[in-house]
Amino acid sequence: MPQLRGAVLQEIIEAICIGWFTAECIVRFIVSKNKCEFVKRPLNIIDLLAITPYYISVLMTVFTGENSQLQRAGVTLRVLRMMRIFWVIKLARHFIGLQTLGLTLKRCYREMVMLLVFICVAMAIFSALSQLLEHGLDLETSNKDFASIPAACWWVIISMTTVGYGDMYPITVPGRILGGVCVVSGIVLLALPITFIYHSFVQCYHELKFRSARYSRTLSAEFLN
Repeated sequence: MPQLRGAVLQEIIEAICIGWFTAECIVRFIVSKNKCEFVKRPLNIIDLLAITPYYISVLMTVFTGENSQLQRAGVTLRVLRMMRIFWVIKLARHFIGLQTLGLTLKRCYREMVMLLVFICVAMAIFSALSQLLEHGLDLETSNKDFASIPAACWWVIISMTTVGYGDMYPITVPGRILGGVCVVSGIVLLALPITFIYHSFVQCYHELKFRSARYSRTLSAEFLN
């Protein structure tokens, strides 16, 4: 019974939130001067992505019910429910920190691409070398975790980012030396573009903060007049 009440309460709260978000989107769409520009804005697209899965999931639940023959529809329904995480991104409309993050990523996309290229090149090199040292040279004492290059890529990425889960690790002396070089290389490669991204983040933060303060002063002046 407590679980049933909790599920019902969750559905009620969810329905109220979706109703509020839907009414907000409809009102903003009606009062907007340029409807095409309104639809193209990223935040409005996120709003639609956050609202639409709820209505689709409700319709699919009504039409499919608990029919065991519609397993694919059930999987699609669960995927649509997971898309409700876009609600969190709606906070970007009211939180300057998330706006700064989005603007920074928009302005630093070249640095982000460069960072991804660095990581991909290093993954290709270190994964091939680690697979050779741990599995390809001695098949009798080979490390089964490094049986293929794609499997070794997982070890490379967690080593370069200094996460180190410990689920797979080199057991040979050359492999361990390669692991140390991989860790040091990851630190260097990740640190190179960070300076540019940091300065862009600070600049975007001050710019949005100044814009928000100027907008608040404008509204206060209009209210007083």
